[in-house]
Amino acid sequence: MESLCGSTWIVAHHLFDGRSVRRFSLSGKHRSARVAALTVRSQAAGLTEEAPRGVVHWPPPNKADDTALHNPLRRQERMGCGWLGVIFEWEGVIVEDDPGLESKAWLQLSQEEGKSPPPTFVLKRIEGMKNEQAIAEVLCWSRDPSELRRLAARKEEIRRSLDGGFHQIRSGSQEFIGTLINHSIPMALASTRPRKTLQEAMVKVGMEGSFNVVVAAEDVYRGKPDPEMFEYAAQLLSFIPERCIVFGCSNSTVEAAHDARMKCVAVASKQPLYELSAADLVVRRLDELSVVDLKNLADIDSIELGSAEPEMEEEEVSPSSSVATDDLFW
Repeated sequence: MESLCGSTWIVAHHLFDGRSVRRFSLSGKHRSARVAALTVRSQAAGLTEEAPRGVVHWPPPNKADDTALHNPLRRQERMGCGWLGVIFEWEGVIVEDDPGLESKAWLQLSQEEGKSPPPTFVLKRIEGMKNEQAIAEVLCWSRDPSELRRLAARKEEIRRSLDGGFHQIRSGSQEFIGTLINHSIPMALASTRPRKTLQEAMVKVGMEGSFNVVVAAEDVYRGKPDPEMFEYAAQLLSFIPERCIVFGCSNSTVEAAHDARMKCVAVASKQPLYELSAADLVVRRLDELSVVDLKNLADIDSIELGSAEPEMEEEEVSPSSSVATDDLFW
């Protein structure tokens, strides 16, 4: 009788998965017939039930593959780790950056406009944001579009007057970019500076034409930590995000890159190495890296790219029930 009741409970629990149901009592003869019927129905349900939602089908589609390419060698190249794109930030990565200039520009603008000077923690928070975004969402000085554009333009004028239009390329940056050009690795430049400012700076350091794509403040609505500008750069490079590597110098860059499903290399130009440990790699200079390092980053184990092994989930054992021996779930 105990064996029969145990089987009855197991079958009923399998069919109804713990849902609240009505119960009743049966005589021994009818109980045996009912158990046999339920067993057959449970086996049939196990054979015909569909896979539950959220279960990954194996093998998953390889997002790096492009079936529109009729050249098998090109398709194989895309699925290899050598198919990657690089997205650089400008200040602190390619050229030297003085973080104090940005704070001074905001403080001078607040003085000109008769606003309360933003405290240090607010200035830290708006690093990497678009000027309009910082003014409207953090500083809360205005939400009028024309006023936002005016304040943002004035802030950039103050910033340029403070640095005097001087830009110094960081040690090792030009050599590393030359290496990427020799290996035909596409590169993008992403910044929340106006396009005119970026173009003037690239001319002054002799790097005009080095980048396949330039994403400036005019191209995006939000700056970091929003991943918008990195996602747009990857789109212009015609790369999936998983095959893009972002080079930045702040934790907001690391956050934005990871939110975009990209790998991130942090350059410790303004912060200690240990403060950038969330990045996939941390270096002091770009020439510390090689193309092999980039390929290792691009050679990711991701189910979306079809390189990871499927995970087997252990089936949970349901606890014993306190239902009486003469009860059966319907």
